[in-house]
Amino acid sequence: MIRKYKVTLFSGFLLALFLFTGCNQNKPPESNSYRQVSSKEAAAMIEEETDYIILDVRTPEEYEEKHITGAVNLPNETIKTEEITQLPDKEQLILVYCRSGNRSKQASQKLADLGYTNIVEFGGIKDWTGETETGR
Repeated sequence: MIRKYKVTLFSGFLLALFLFTGCNQNKPPESNSYRQVSSKEAAAMIEEETDYIILDVRTPEEYEEKHITGAVNLPNETIKTEEITQLPDKEQLILVYCRSGNRSKQASQKLADLGYTNIVEFGGIKDWTGETETGR
């Protein structure tokens, strides 16, 4: 009876250990992550904050067609492993968007991996209700 209890206890411990470590594998480390907010929350941040960059990670053609007023264009495909001269301050608030939210998530993770610490991803311009402009 004691042996059966020990086996059951040990099995339960292994199961719990497996479950806890399995859950944490999908979460990026806090130092290499970014926040996600809605476009409404991003608009509120733009109204409240003063030192930020709005980063459009779409192609230059998409950017010229229509972009959020004041946004800087840095295509997702150009973000690699080297330093980004357009983003010299790795602690500055960077608000990232694309067309629908896919590229902005990719770019945000790349920026986090490069050591940027204050990244906020807010999806795509298709959900943006604030000011936009055309051209460069």
